[in-house]
Amino acid sequence: MTSSRVANELASVLVPLGIVGAVLAGLCALVAAIAIVRGAGGLAGGAVGIWIPAAVLSLTASFANQWTPLFVSVALLVGLLVIGVVVRGIVNAGEPARAAARERRAAVIAAAPVTTTASTTTGSPATGTIPALAR
Repeated sequence: MTSSRVANELASVLVPLGIVGAVLAGLCALVAAIAIVRGAGGLAGGAVGIWIPAAVLSLTASFANQWTPLFVSVALLVGLLVIGVVVRGIVNAGEPARAAARERRAAVIAAAPVTTTASTTTGSPATGTIPALAR
């Protein structure tokens, strides 16, 4: 076998492995971004920790001079982490307004008059089943 034939055979195996690694790395980056938005630091760290072997798997395509899977996996991680941080900042910026709205709603509920209906029974008022309270 000539060296070009060996290189072609290796490329036929290593490039699909690199693409699978890039897809897995992209999924891990997406999970990390969602975890950052939700404020789950442990999940974000775990997702980035799993992203590392997936990125190494995408590195296998570089042995066939295909660097695109590695670049895609790195770009996805960086881009989605930035998006996650920005969205988390937007969510945190809106929190004081939501807290003020909850306080206003609680004040309106507390200030609302309580209406009770008069009892129309003619017998003794029902006080429960405890005889000591019936007097």
